[in-house]
Amino acid sequence: MTHASTLARTSVAEPGAQGRVHVSRVAPMATALGLFLAVRLLGVATLALVARATTGRDALGLLGRSWDSVWYLEIAAHGYGRIQHPRTGAVFSDTAFFPLYPALVRAVNAVSPLGGGASGLLVSWTAAAVAACGIYAVGARLHGRAVAIALVVLWALLPHSVVLSMGYTEPVLTAFAAWSLYAVLAGRWLWAGSLAALAGLARPNGCAVAAAVLAAAVCEVWRRRGRVSHRLWTGAALAPAGWTAYVLWVGHREGNLLDGYFAVQRHWGSRFDFGHGSLRFVRHLLLQGDRFVFPMTMVIVAAGVLLFALLLADRAPLPLLVHSGVLLLIALGGSGFFESKPRFLLPAFPLLLPLARALVRTARARPWHATVVVGALAGLSFVYGAYLVVIAHMPL
Repeated sequence: MTHASTLARTSVAEPGAQGRVHVSRVAPMATALGLFLAVRLLGVATLALVARATTGRDALGLLGRSWDSVWYLEIAAHGYGRIQHPRTGAVFSDTAFFPLYPALVRAVNAVSPLGGGASGLLVSWTAAAVAACGIYAVGARLHGRAVAIALVVLWALLPHSVVLSMGYTEPVLTAFAAWSLYAVLAGRWLWAGSLAALAGLARPNGCAVAAAVLAAAVCEVWRRRGRVSHRLWTGAALAPAGWTAYVLWVGHREGNLLDGYFAVQRHWGSRFDFGHGSLRFVRHLLLQGDRFVFPMTMVIVAAGVLLFALLLADRAPLPLLVHSGVLLLIALGGSGFFESKPRFLLPAFPLLLPLARALVRTARARPWHATVVVGALAGLSFVYGAYLVVIAHMPL
C-alpha cells in the first residue's frame, strides 16, 4: 500500500517537479546572462564617459564604426568588390572578411528601421548574449553552475572584452563555437556539425570549431571501432563545410582555387609563418619598446599559453583542447596585426576554465578576496577597453 501511495504521489507531483527542474536549470543561466549584460553595460558606460571627456565623440558611433566594422558595413550595404589601394601600394580586398556577419547585418537592416551601424551593433550584442549562454552551458555541463557563472563573468571581463560590444565578428563566432562545443559534449553530432559550419563562415579562425568537432568525431569512431551512427558522419562532414566553401569561393574569384584566399590575406600582411613574425616583433618590444598596446598584447598572449597548459593539466575534454589550441596556434603563428592577437583569442573561452574553478574555490573560502579579484579585473577591462577604442588609435 505504501508503495502504491508513493507512486500515486509521484505521478500527481511529476508535472510540477518537472517545472521546478526546468526553472532550476534556466535560472542560473539567466543569472549568468544578467551578470554578463551588467558587466558589458558598465564597460560601455565607462567608454562613453572617456569618449565624451577626451574627444567629444559618441560612444555608439565608435562601437559601431571602428576599423574592421567599416569594411563589414560596406559589404553588408554593397556586397563584395571593394579594393583599397593605400599610399604604400598594397592592395586590400574585402574578400579577406568572411560573409556571415555582414549577411546578418544586411538582414537586420532589411527588416528594421535601423541604420547600418545600429544593425551591426544589434547583431553583435545579440550574438554576445547567445555566446554567454552557450559558455554557461559548457561550463555547467563540465563543472557545475557556480563555475559556469564564473566562466561567463571572466569572459566578460577580459582585457579585450570591449570587442564584444563592438560591430565585430568575435561575438558571432563565439556564439556558434560555444553551442557547437556543447553539442559535441552532449553527443548531438548534427547540431555540432551545423553550428561549426556556421562558425566557419564567421571568421578565418572559425576553422578551430570544425577542428574540434572532427577531432571529437575521430576519437569517438576509434573508441567505438567504427560502429557509430550516421549522425556522427554527417556532423563531421558538415563541420568544415562553411570555412572551406568560402575559402574556395574566394580562390575561384581570384583565379587560384586553393591559394586565392590566402593571397588576399598576404596582401593584408597576414600569413601563417609558424610564429617567426611574432617572435621578431617580441624581440623588437623587448629591446626597443613601443606603444603600450604592444607589450600588453604580449602579456595577454603569454597568459593564454599558460592557461592552455593549465587546461591540459586539468585534462579538459578533447574538443575544448583542440578548439582553444587551434585558436592559440593561429594567434601565435600568424604574422601581421600583432595588436589584434588578444581579440583573436576571445572565442577561446575554455582557456578560462581553470581560472573560473579557482575563483569559485576562493569565493567559497574567502569571499572578500574573490570580490577584490573581480573588482580589479573589472577596472582593468573597463579602462583598457576605453583606452583601446578612444585613445590608442590602433586597429583592434
